[in-house]
Amino acid sequence: MIQVIKYSTENGREMVEKILSRSQLEHGNVQEIVNNILADIKARGDEAVFEYTEKFDKVKIDASNFVVTDEEIEYAYTQVDQKLIDVIKKSADRIRAFHEKQKINSWCEPSENGEMLGQLIRPLERVGVYVPGGKAAYPSSVLMNVMPAHVAGVKEIYMTTPAQKDGTVYPTTIVAAKEAGVDKIFKVGGAQAIAALAFGTESVPKVDKICGPGNIFVALAKRTVYGHVNIDSVAGPSEILIVADETANPVYAAADLLSQAEHDEMASSILITTSEDLAYKVQAEVERQTNLLERKAIIEKSIDNYGAIIVTETIDEAFELSNAIAPEHMEVCTQSPFEMLPKIKNAGAIFLGNYTPEPLGDYMAGPNHVLPTGGTARFFSPLSIDDFIKKSSIISFSQNALAQLSDDIITFANAEGLTAHANAVRVRK
Repeated sequence: MIQVIKYSTENGREMVEKILSRSQLEHGNVQEIVNNILADIKARGDEAVFEYTEKFDKVKIDASNFVVTDEEIEYAYTQVDQKLIDVIKKSADRIRAFHEKQKINSWCEPSENGEMLGQLIRPLERVGVYVPGGKAAYPSSVLMNVMPAHVAGVKEIYMTTPAQKDGTVYPTTIVAAKEAGVDKIFKVGGAQAIAALAFGTESVPKVDKICGPGNIFVALAKRTVYGHVNIDSVAGPSEILIVADETANPVYAAADLLSQAEHDEMASSILITTSEDLAYKVQAEVERQTNLLERKAIIEKSIDNYGAIIVTETIDEAFELSNAIAPEHMEVCTQSPFEMLPKIKNAGAIFLGNYTPEPLGDYMAGPNHVLPTGGTARFFSPLSIDDFIKKSSIISFSQNALAQLSDDIITFANAEGLTAHANAVRVRK
């Protein structure tokens, strides 16, 4: 049963510390295994990729069936219900429309004295997207990771995903990839997929950036190859935090907490409320609804490990606590949710009002559902166009414009002991 705790008590403080300290990267010897996989694939390329795929996924892949073919794509569309295809297309359109608004243009600003300063915006050339597979299909993850790259103008987008036991990729994953604009799908998962994208193999091109969620092997592999390539982030367990007052609907609040608890046993589901009456109503609803859900076993462990209902004395205290936790998903279920926005400093995505449940953001709203986890919303942002562009500064000075700053540059350079820097300006005086 989910606990109801008063924040002012010692138990309340301990629960918050437990939430803040949780991590999926407590990895034991997994890091060593990952390091060996990365080094082997860097050295042996495709051959090693195929060996690890057979070892870990029990699937025989070789050069002849490594890439999803046009025929497999066509067949996938016949295997997915047309209603779901239409929903995937609608979701893609909404995600595209939202991310189109994030575009920024290059600019140059000349001045009368002969200076010209500006910024050049260019998309990344090549991006790799990792999509989990094996046990389940996640077409929403495909759309959310690929669409911003496509809208940004990335020229080549490659996807890796584990094949099923029969060597095929989930049809819904293929359909989502096609709708989102993926250029090629490789049947490989785990750390071996990250290694192939980071270093390149005979079949897999080396990319500039890798994005997408995965298990502990994927997360550690991404963290390890950072520097060889860029990455989006090292994703942690999913989390939801709801701030509510006495006007919130306990049925809705409980359902939203459970929507995250079903992800995995490390997921965190927190309600912070000023109403003790609401707290106990939500507690009862969580228990009632849990018994009706398919993933009951996972939900119960998640709730036991990292679920809590925390009662605060004031709404300001509730938001101070939420800002400290910096949740991935934050719902505001108060009488006037928009008035609460100035109180929110740290959150990945903010859902305002009783009719804005978190799953709306997962699938159909349009903003990206790839969000900072584990308190990183203090300094990270949702996946966006910015993750798939790079910026170059533009500087051009005339002789007269340089002359106006020459003495200042020389003074600065000499102060740092960099006399060659000073000389490069002095010779132009």
